[in-house]
Amino acid sequence: MKLRRYFSMTRAGMLEQLQFRLGSVTTIAGNLIYLVLIYFLWKSIFASAGTDVVSGMTFSGTLIYLVLASALFSFMEMYLVWYMGRDIQSGKIVLDLIKPIRYRSFLFWTQSGFLVMSFVMTFLPTFLVVYFLTDGTIHLGVNLLFFLVSVPLALTINFCIDFFIGTVCLYTQSIWGINIMKEVIVLLLSGATIPLAFFPDTLRRIVSYLPFQSIYNTPLTILIRDSMPLRETLTMLGIQLFWALVMLLVSDLFWRRSMRVITVNGG
Repeated sequence: MKLRRYFSMTRAGMLEQLQFRLGSVTTIAGNLIYLVLIYFLWKSIFASAGTDVVSGMTFSGTLIYLVLASALFSFMEMYLVWYMGRDIQSGKIVLDLIKPIRYRSFLFWTQSGFLVMSFVMTFLPTFLVVYFLTDGTIHLGVNLLFFLVSVPLALTINFCIDFFIGTVCLYTQSIWGINIMKEVIVLLLSGATIPLAFFPDTLRRIVSYLPFQSIYNTPLTILIRDSMPLRETLTMLGIQLFWALVMLLVSDLFWRRSMRVITVNGG
């Protein structure tokens, strides 16, 4: 019965997303422009390097990674921080807090409809186009199953980071600058804008101990990398699971503590 209530929120989110088709078209157009830019950028980088392989990656491998990273970002980006910040500033959050469902669960299931539609409209078409245009360069096998396990873990980590940052708005009443800084850090250290293989060894070692690389680098590596040893794949999934549990706990504790300082404008 409870799941049916949650799925009804997912369905509502899907229907709401369908009402903003122009926004989806604009997002796709923006992604296409971005992909054209990174194509010429990385083509110039490899041309100046004078070799077909840079940091263990070929130009085609790098381009496939970045195209799928862009699609994965469009799929997993929830804009949760802006949503929470707007509700905190307007006072609407009070109405959400008195609902017979935990606020974090309410946010997740409300956003889940957008995630489903973004997957169907953005990531899946992009993946199929890349797969067929590259003549099956991406090997489809058990790696696809591990990828489907990795993505929910990545979503959980990404959601918890956004929820943590959104909670900061209870203290600041403004979230714009903090969220922009968060976006830059996550996109850079997760491997969404630059593959982690191109990072200096020291920085790559530091990033491997942080949760950000589990958001984009891990699922993409599992999907793209051919013949990855099972032990290495399970290790990457284990690290993802660890960070998912840690971020769930940390974001929940921070939210519970921050509820003591909630202020509603006008009241």
